[in-house]
Amino acid sequence: MAKYLVTGGAGFIGCNLARFLLNQGCQVVVLDDFSTGKRANLADILGRITLIEGDVRDAATVERSMAGCDGVFHEAALGSVPRSVANPAATHDVNVNGTLRILEAARQLGVRRVIFAASSSAYGDQRESPKHEDMVPRPISPYAASKVACEAYMRSYAAVYGLQTLCLRYFNVFGPYQDPEGDYAAVIPIFVSRLLRAEAPVICGDGEQTRDFCYIDNVCQANWLAIHAPVEVCNGQALNIACNRRISVNQVFNHIRRLLGSDIQPQHGPDRPGDVKHSVASVDRAGQVIGYHPQVYFEEGLARSIEWYRRNLG
Repeated sequence: MAKYLVTGGAGFIGCNLARFLLNQGCQVVVLDDFSTGKRANLADILGRITLIEGDVRDAATVERSMAGCDGVFHEAALGSVPRSVANPAATHDVNVNGTLRILEAARQLGVRRVIFAASSSAYGDQRESPKHEDMVPRPISPYAASKVACEAYMRSYAAVYGLQTLCLRYFNVFGPYQDPEGDYAAVIPIFVSRLLRAEAPVICGDGEQTRDFCYIDNVCQANWLAIHAPVEVCNGQALNIACNRRISVNQVFNHIRRLLGSDIQPQHGPDRPGDVKHSVASVDRAGQVIGYHPQVYFEEGLARSIEWYRRNLG
């Protein structure tokens, strides 16, 4: 039975990935310091996982979590572009130094493979579309810069130490367990939670900014394919994980409003600093390298998400 470490396993993506791995018959170790992750996200699987509370920057904690593991899914990070603009030093410390600690532990313990949660923010606000992996990264926020720095470490550890690494550049992941509250919540859970409370959400800017929204099941599938990919492709390269479909924030709001039967109109606020205007991905390379093809597209994923929020937000 394969044993995997999921860092940041109490977060939105991490807890979904932990459930996915359990359903595949794997042993799962979750490492989380609960600075942004939630214990409630793991409540129904606590008896099936090994939970270690601690910081990815702490060597002893990381080594204890990783001991005996066949691979690592490194999801832990201090997320959010606005948060990184407000506190770039903290974003760098957690994301870059934490990633270096994970790589060092994997090298020293002989763990064969690390799959890294990279980000579409690496591309910045380049006009070329769709975004593809041959484009030179041009991060325009501290968060994006930290993720690009981590990618560089993934490549270097593959080149110098032979550690098998892959970087999955997630594009606007959404789905169950994504927190609608807090200053740095994502747009879909914010819209759903506000409309469920009959409140008008705020759209940053004109709402015509576009994103490639990717349902969480696609991300779990991509990680599973990556951990089982041929050794020769695990050289630190980056792969886009998305759906190759562009959807505006206004369209997202209108879809949600229709599914909830609401007639509430949104308010509009200023653009967010560090945000890109348009983002859609080519997923051709991920298909070629690890066999990734999206299984759940936006409309179906949104309907599933809203049903989850109806049940869990009261």
